[in-house]
Amino acid sequence: MQAPGNLAEPLMRDLSAARSAYSQGDVEASRTAHSTQMVMAHEAHLEAGGRIKSLVFGGLDGILTSFAICAGAVGAHLGTNAILAMGISNVLADALSMSVGEYLSTRSYNKYVEKEMERETWELDNYPEGEVNEMIALFESRGMSHADAKEVITRMAKYKTFFLNIMMTEELALPVPDSGDDAESLKDGLAMFLSFTTCGMLPVLGFVVVPFVAPGIDDHTLFLFACFITAAALFGLGAFKAHFSDKRYLRSAVETVLLGGCCAAVAFLLGRLVDGFLREGTGAMRHML
Repeated sequence: MQAPGNLAEPLMRDLSAARSAYSQGDVEASRTAHSTQMVMAHEAHLEAGGRIKSLVFGGLDGILTSFAICAGAVGAHLGTNAILAMGISNVLADALSMSVGEYLSTRSYNKYVEKEMERETWELDNYPEGEVNEMIALFESRGMSHADAKEVITRMAKYKTFFLNIMMTEELALPVPDSGDDAESLKDGLAMFLSFTTCGMLPVLGFVVVPFVAPGIDDHTLFLFACFITAAALFGLGAFKAHFSDKRYLRSAVETVLLGGCCAAVAFLLGRLVDGFLREGTGAMRHML
């Protein structure tokens, strides 16, 4: 490890150890984590933070959407070919739509933040006293005395880039995007596509693989296999999500499975109701004719 004076990246406490100490209520371990500084690599932070939303959200949406379609189709007494056609085409179309939406929304948000940054920079260049007074008033409104707020803001205002970042986050609640965030937006979109597609295909997998293993199996049994595969995938994804939050793996996994079960039950019942309604309507029309 480099000497502190030569570090390009900021020194921070060991977040992994700090989170572990907090979850265990270990004050001494928390002190150790705060006293042990380490270099926090920027790219690792992005992997743990920025990409998790796309992976988890894309995976959950892919599984739930795909399984809801399968359940609705089974409820409507549609055949295996129809289920496969609807499931696969919907997963790929939705994955593309979600990934493009993720990319465009992230890029648009970053452009908006950059425009606000340009405006704040212009205001600071042309009327620094006004910006300083605004920040002093803001810190006062949060409980700081006028003298302390003035001292703190005056010191921070000596460092223009640093002060601009503080203005953006404290005054506008807008985190400043890093340079090259267009590439990060593209990576977010790709992560969303891969997660949605991979997870979304899992509920359909039972209708493809099981017939090769056990030819002649009925559609009801195929659907049960699809339910089992989906439940296992939801369980794993729920546990994975908990790894980055409260570490309550079992609770998160069970909640995710229950959510998927509720969505599938609603889709199945609606499919059965629509199928029954159409059958009755067709029978009534034939009777009239």
